[in-house]
Amino acid sequence: MLEQYVPIGIMMLFAVAFGIVLVNINRWIGPRRPSTEKLSTYESGMEPVRTARERFSVKFYLVAMLFIVFDLEIVFLYPWAVVFRELETAGIVGMGVFLIVLSIGFLYEWKKGAMDWH
Repeated sequence: MLEQYVPIGIMMLFAVAFGIVLVNINRWIGPRRPSTEKLSTYESGMEPVRTARERFSVKFYLVAMLFIVFDLEIVFLYPWAVVFRELETAGIVGMGVFLIVLSIGFLYEWKKGAMDWH
């Protein structure tokens, strides 16, 4: 019974070895000539103005999360729109409740100031 898994084991060993080779091939055969120019920070061809460790505002992350949440919720509307004509009253009412909850969430975030861009 275990002999059925031998080809899978061999394939996994080859895959792991191939991954290790690809990750390290540059280290093994690549040139090693570091210079101050190569080791310097590169930012669009200009000298960096500030440090890379600068903190971002929490609003940046809040807007990103809101985009993901509302984007995923809108994706649920596509299958509903495709079968809209075949839906009975329960399907239409269910989507109405979904849209009401989505609208309440949007209004809540708006009132909390998550949509203010300044």
